[in-house]
Amino acid sequence: MSAEPTPLLHTPLHDLHLALGARMVPFAGYAMPVQYPKGLLHEHQHTRRAAGLFDVSHMGQLTLHGPDAAAALESLIPMDVLGLGHHRQRYGLLLNDDGGILDDLMFVHRGDDLYLVVNGACKHADLAHLQARIGQRCSVQPHFERALLALQGPLAAQALQRLLPEVHALVFMTGMPARWEGAELYVTRSGYTGEDGFEISLPAEAARAFAEALLRQPEVEPVGLGARNSLRLEAGLCLYGHDIDTTTTPAEAALGWAIQKVRRSGGARAGGFPGAERVLAQLDGREPPSRLRVGLRALQRVPVREPAALHLPGGDAPVGHVTSGLLSPTLDQPIAMGYVARDHAATCTVLHAIVRGKPVPMEVVPLPFVPPRYHRG
Repeated sequence: MSAEPTPLLHTPLHDLHLALGARMVPFAGYAMPVQYPKGLLHEHQHTRRAAGLFDVSHMGQLTLHGPDAAAALESLIPMDVLGLGHHRQRYGLLLNDDGGILDDLMFVHRGDDLYLVVNGACKHADLAHLQARIGQRCSVQPHFERALLALQGPLAAQALQRLLPEVHALVFMTGMPARWEGAELYVTRSGYTGEDGFEISLPAEAARAFAEALLRQPEVEPVGLGARNSLRLEAGLCLYGHDIDTTTTPAEAALGWAIQKVRRSGGARAGGFPGAERVLAQLDGREPPSRLRVGLRALQRVPVREPAALHLPGGDAPVGHVTSGLLSPTLDQPIAMGYVARDHAATCTVLHAIVRGKPVPMEVVPLPFVPPRYHRG
């Protein structure tokens, strides 16, 4: 007899999603809204012109405490943690001993602790990894019970300031503590859409009232996972498990920009993280990676989705594959990301994606597909 399927977990906003008419799907072990009655296209376009509210409470929130916490985290990620200012945020990559990416994350130096947000499907493995590798150097505390909301779009600040006036002072990749009706919040100005926006961590018991207060603002509508995916792909942002995983290195994934000079070859704190020899050799050109993540634009109106193989025109052997792809609502044309052999990864290179046995011409293009509109002050 087959084992009973594991029941899906619910975020603190589950009942609100149902009340709003969301279509729920399994994602990272949770029942999550993929779209609401107005549909994915409307939600995507509304986020680009106004403000979309996303429930991202399935993601993992953790804190690291102790005087050695920053140095300890630097031993696991190739980012500058020690040099990060108070209430400043950075993008990070948790690496394995081969330089492959275990997860990507955001981290903030909050003064008394380091606050991390990791991917929902990876959060338990990440917690075990952190506790095993640095648990003797600092306290590693999960806060998986907390809710996390993302408010994204050009009018997000206008809407959020009615509830939290102090957030006007934030710029991209900064954060601050806040209070709302007695609840302790932490707000960062960042997100996963390429738009200006915020991520708000708050207690589970305050989540529904706060979400409903945001949804009462005229700029704000609820948005599900479907539009979250199309927005992040237009922004050229990776989805863990698709565009990056344990088999990809930072250089292959075109994420070298996230590794500060102080951690690179010749830097004051070069190396000292898992897979450093391989990662740094790829970044400084001593051993360039054999493949690269690229953007792709279809030259025909045929959506190309993962894991379509990529060939040279007339070629029999694949030179790459697609990792994410869809019809872009903003550009009204098929776009994709994928990995391509280094010799064929130059901009303007034409490749053929194999879709249902037929070649679809695609052109290598720069990322992102849609320019970001982060608020940098």
